[in-house]
Amino acid sequence: MYLFIPKRAFFERDALNYPLGQNIYYKLREMGVDVDFTTSHNRVLGIPGRTPQEAYMEAKRTLVVGVRRTLDFQTCRPSAHYQLPLVTSCIGECEYCYLNTTLGKKPYIRVYVNLDEILERAKKYIEERSPEITVFEGSATSDPLPVEPYTGALKRAIEFFSRQEKGRFRFVTKFTNVDSLLNAEHQGKTTFRFSLNSESIIKKFEHRTPPLEERIAAAKKVALAGYPMGFIIGPIFHYPGWKYDYGEMLEKLCGELPEGVKKNLEFELITHRFTARAKKQILAVFPKTRVPLDEKERIFKFGQFGYGKYVYPPEKMEELKEFFEIKIREYFPDAKLLYFV
Repeated sequence: MYLFIPKRAFFERDALNYPLGQNIYYKLREMGVDVDFTTSHNRVLGIPGRTPQEAYMEAKRTLVVGVRRTLDFQTCRPSAHYQLPLVTSCIGECEYCYLNTTLGKKPYIRVYVNLDEILERAKKYIEERSPEITVFEGSATSDPLPVEPYTGALKRAIEFFSRQEKGRFRFVTKFTNVDSLLNAEHQGKTTFRFSLNSESIIKKFEHRTPPLEERIAAAKKVALAGYPMGFIIGPIFHYPGWKYDYGEMLEKLCGELPEGVKKNLEFELITHRFTARAKKQILAVFPKTRVPLDEKERIFKFGQFGYGKYVYPPEKMEELKEFFEIKIREYFPDAKLLYFV
């Protein structure tokens, strides 16, 4: 169990006008967390750090509690129609993470206390698209599970979507504190996904996250609670021994999941890629990183948002795709492979 205990917390004063904001405030005070105030959750002063490494590490230990004022949701292809903004950033310290670039040099963890307003806006989006099903992604810019003991936001969202005929919810996590969600009324309308990688990649790059076997054990609990299940495998790396490592990962997953669950699994496969900006930030924070960032071994490709990124060349992409398609069919013949990118 990876319980997040922040080193410091900052509150927008308006956050204390909401019961959830008050609950978080008094809980942190009782825990002895250093609590201060900020004028905006988007601009927080007072997080120390004289070097990029210090700034990053201190931010990852900082919780900011605010009111989400922008209630226009971002789109979220290919996983959903819209993002559901419950949390921003993540306590994990994964060296390759794209959030290293999108959230700046101090990627502190933000939670929002106006959940009723956020969910009400989601309901309007559902009504606008009716009679089509509208899908919301709860972890586009975050891993919301580590802060669930403070916010209860995931359980609120799960039970909200259980009552929406035309709404669906999905989120993904690397973490394992799932017990509070096992008894949630989900009505099969929330897809609970876990982010997996080979054991060697987790050990090398996914710092302050649970090991593979603990993630699989948590996934088994969730499966037994009747949730629709999915797995993101990524970022997938092409390295010496990758076939053995990823094959072993899939074999372990197959061995632990209940038989009845395997028929309805969803897989999303994401290969490693990086931008020039990401490389610069990763090297600033992790100067000794072993994340493969050599542009000569990649090809340059423009992404859906207009910026360029370095991806594996076609022959490696095809090799990776063929391997995972064969292995997933072998271990999970009835599973859906949603996409490979």
